[in-house]
Amino acid sequence: MKRVLITGSAGFIGFHLAKLLLEEGFRVHGYDGMTDYYDVVLKQRRHQILLQTPGFTATEDRLENFDRLMQVAEEFQPEVIVHLAAQAGVRHSLDHPRSYVESNVVGTFNVMEIARQHKVDHLLMASTSSIYGANEDMPFTETEKADTQLTIYSATKKANEAMGHSYAHLWDLPTTMFRFFTVYGTWGRPDLAYFKFVAAILDGRPIDIYNHGDMYRDFTHVQDLVRGIRLLIDVPPVRPASREDIEDGDSLSPVAPYRIVNIGNGEKVRLMDFIEAIEQAVGQKAIKNFMPMQMGDVHATWADNRLLQRLTNYRPRTDLKDGITQFVAWYRDYYGK
Repeated sequence: MKRVLITGSAGFIGFHLAKLLLEEGFRVHGYDGMTDYYDVVLKQRRHQILLQTPGFTATEDRLENFDRLMQVAEEFQPEVIVHLAAQAGVRHSLDHPRSYVESNVVGTFNVMEIARQHKVDHLLMASTSSIYGANEDMPFTETEKADTQLTIYSATKKANEAMGHSYAHLWDLPTTMFRFFTVYGTWGRPDLAYFKFVAAILDGRPIDIYNHGDMYRDFTHVQDLVRGIRLLIDVPPVRPASREDIEDGDSLSPVAPYRIVNIGNGEKVRLMDFIEAIEQAVGQKAIKNFMPMQMGDVHATWADNRLLQRLTNYRPRTDLKDGITQFVAWYRDYYGK
């Protein structure tokens, strides 16, 4: 099986992706900076689980350390790179914009250089639904113009997409950018809303609900997300001979082996319905603190996932209530609640 280098392997999504690939017999090397943006112990626990599986090795260092990243690539010789590591969090970017440029722009450039120099078969890089910014036509499609980002986080991800396209064009490097929609599931990030909601409800603390609850999100279970990434590994884009060779609805570049793919559940869910599902799973009502819209936030996200289905014959299918129930059970077990 192929050798896959995953950046951000101790992170929420990277952990689940590495676990899935190892189960399928891939050799995986994880690269993670173990930054303290959130609980480092949670990241360490994820890596400890992966290290118990034959076929997994790991390096702890920052993406900004190009020499170390190059050393890892030379020793592991990856055939595929899945770049998930990033400074995450839309709201955190309001107060710490510099860290986003350093990690998401400089770090991503280093990853692309590694992919170019080692001529990998496929480079897959994480983008975000935040790219769509102020766009209002939904569901969001990969072929629509997306130039109205509302935070430095989404702006750095837009920069990554542009950088990825240029490298794909210049060096014939097959590159897939996938845009995540609101991801939830076990072993999640404590800064994410659903995680904070469950923690607060169980502790009897109020939860902050922005825009007075008038918000919609395309909630995507992490297992569906990583299954989509796994299948996209097998579908590297190919530079088309002409524009006429590109099918309607395909985001394939006319001048590069480069494609953007949404990975979302394909359903727009009202925030208050999501909170109600959490309350039912916890068995306790939330104390609700309604607040105005937070700066940089968007009213709604909703993915058109038909391109993912066309490319992989797969579409996310986890029922929201089932996914929330799984998370609450994991949370109670992990934190002894």
